[in-house]
Amino acid sequence: MPQTLERLRQDYHPPVPKLLQKLSHISFAPGKPTSSLAQPEELKKLFPRTFGRPIAAASLGKERTRKPLRIGAVFSGGQAPGGHNVIAGLYDALPEKSALFGFLNGPTGLISGAYKELTREIIAPYRNQGGFDLLGSGRTKIETPEQFSSCLKVCQNLKLDGLVIIGGDDSNTNAALLAEFFLSQDCATKVIGVPKTIDGDLQNPMLPISFGFDTACKVYAEMIGNIARDAASAKKYYHFIRLMGRSASHIALECALSTHPNLTLIGEEKRGLDEIVKEIVDLIAARAAVGKKYGVILIPEGIIEFIPEFSQLLKELNQTSDIKSLTPPSRHCFAQFPEEIQNQLLIERDPHGNVQVSLIETERMLIELVRKEIDGSFSAVNHFLGYEGRSGFPSNFDAAYCYALGMTAIALIETGHTGYMGVIPNLRAPIEEWTPQGLPLTMLMHVEQRNGKHKPVIQKALVDLKGKPFQKFAKMRNSWKIEDHYSNPGPIQFFGPKELTDSIPHILVE
Repeated sequence: MPQTLERLRQDYHPPVPKLLQKLSHISFAPGKPTSSLAQPEELKKLFPRTFGRPIAAASLGKERTRKPLRIGAVFSGGQAPGGHNVIAGLYDALPEKSALFGFLNGPTGLISGAYKELTREIIAPYRNQGGFDLLGSGRTKIETPEQFSSCLKVCQNLKLDGLVIIGGDDSNTNAALLAEFFLSQDCATKVIGVPKTIDGDLQNPMLPISFGFDTACKVYAEMIGNIARDAASAKKYYHFIRLMGRSASHIALECALSTHPNLTLIGEEKRGLDEIVKEIVDLIAARAAVGKKYGVILIPEGIIEFIPEFSQLLKELNQTSDIKSLTPPSRHCFAQFPEEIQNQLLIERDPHGNVQVSLIETERMLIELVRKEIDGSFSAVNHFLGYEGRSGFPSNFDAAYCYALGMTAIALIETGHTGYMGVIPNLRAPIEEWTPQGLPLTMLMHVEQRNGKHKPVIQKALVDLKGKPFQKFAKMRNSWKIEDHYSNPGPIQFFGPKELTDSIPHILVE
């Protein structure tokens, strides 16, 4: 069989942090009690057994005897590159005579008890590969008493010592709820979360970025670089590129730092629709004045949530789909949009009952609004870069990060922790120096309204407009408008100089 990249990546061994090379010596020193991002008293009532637990920092201590473990793992939510390496890290970190079970098709498999035992031979073809196809994934929410009871029964029947939930903010909220419920039922199964989402909105000072973000952004940046080179070659099109990323603009910011487009919209700046359209129109006019009738514009898919007039409309549409019941300003806003956009605002809702922002073709809407205002000819091409980035070969950074996260989850379970997320705060350091920690899941939570009810959830992290990554971008973006400083990073590199193969995300570089 020929040596394809797929085969070569299967044999790649990610470097391992020194602390995780001696799992029989690892321990977690507790710090001070923690609180939550907001509503601590309300969350304390909801999580009486797990709220306020200390951050657990890994260190090496005396050697201890390791006993066999029975561990379950589940992928939850959308795909993110590197997920299979979390599974590999779990398996490789287990003591001898242990067992690892993978639940099939996401939380549905956990609820129903659909699983398969994972062996070295089964895992081998998936090492350093993209996707979640080893187990499959799903977006089922664990919400009802019956669902929680089913999960408890499944874990008890399998005699699981630990359950690892690999997911984003909603999935890790489920992990927190399961940990609390299991403790209330005297269940010995420990629940640990692993931070996954390409969106980059699962962050805090001790969680610099979720896994999959680096790979997805590098995939998108390659495509943007290609489009920019084509724009500069053809010299007749404006490319409006909408980027996946749900609410936050982290992906758009990261890709802008990689590719230097003429304009990048950042939703968190909360600018009005008229202001946004005017900036695009002014950009086109200024470039036309110097003979340039082409350009590249990046648009985060969640920008619609930050535009004030849209934001209010979305809040109301999240409560009702009856246009007649909207307030007059929201009805007026709705009426401005082309019929196609109106239909996208009213289509099937997400599991929380909210408008599916990702399905709204904001880039096409902006093209039409600009076309109405532009003086002269204007040729535009719209793109959406989304699914292309979710299942690619994980970058060396994500491959190592995910492998270490899997090993960290085992170390936390082995030392008796539950209701924690495995994290690595110092991702800027060389991999050998990474220091795993356990972060209490309730520390990341607040209470928000969903489907008309107040529910505990992990809060999404938005782009910090005072943070170094945005400030770096803000200093450079004006120089990209008229002059072309397009940068084409090319495809992800796995072989060659380390500055190419082992680069970390721009937003982690100080």
